[in-house]
Amino acid sequence: LGMDRSDSLLDPTKGFRLSGLVQPEGSLAGNFTPYARTQIDGSAYYPVMDNLVIAGRIRVASILGADRERLAPSRRFYGGGGGSVRGFGYQQLGPKDANNDPIGGRSLNEVAVEARYRFGNYGVVGFVDAGQVYTSSRPDFSSMRAGVGLGGRFYTNFGPMRLDVATPIGRKPGESRVSIYVSIGQAF
Repeated sequence: LGMDRSDSLLDPTKGFRLSGLVQPEGSLAGNFTPYARTQIDGSAYYPVMDNLVIAGRIRVASILGADRERLAPSRRFYGGGGGSVRGFGYQQLGPKDANNDPIGGRSLNEVAVEARYRFGNYGVVGFVDAGQVYTSSRPDFSSMRAGVGLGGRFYTNFGPMRLDVATPIGRKPGESRVSIYVSIGQAF
């Protein structure tokens, strides 16, 4: 279920978006185990001036009714990457196994804030993203990790092309110093 009161799908400058998702599913590993994937997303866009927009996003998600080990890896939650917490590699935020590979979790939270400045067909974006993936079904908002960065935008008639460069705050061993993301449309 969703509501979109923003002024553009790929380049919103005012309004908000809200969505909620409930997916009843079942695990066939051993005995049948029903569970539900739930997720709430919200984003808002505020035009400070004609060429400056402040944008924010929040996401909270949970899997209820099954232990992580009973969930297929593709049905678990993962964090990190261009559509999640920039500054971290794709799916590299959250619990990992002994080989330092992501194993996914049963809940996550994410928050992001951007300042988008546009001049003609170009733009510059400063951003801070934060979030974490948890093994429990309830995100406890502890151990959140953050990334900061700058991005460039080239505005076309169908939407902006984006290039974001980010780094994790409090980088840990094995984490990249810099991550680069290229995409079409704003990050959210």
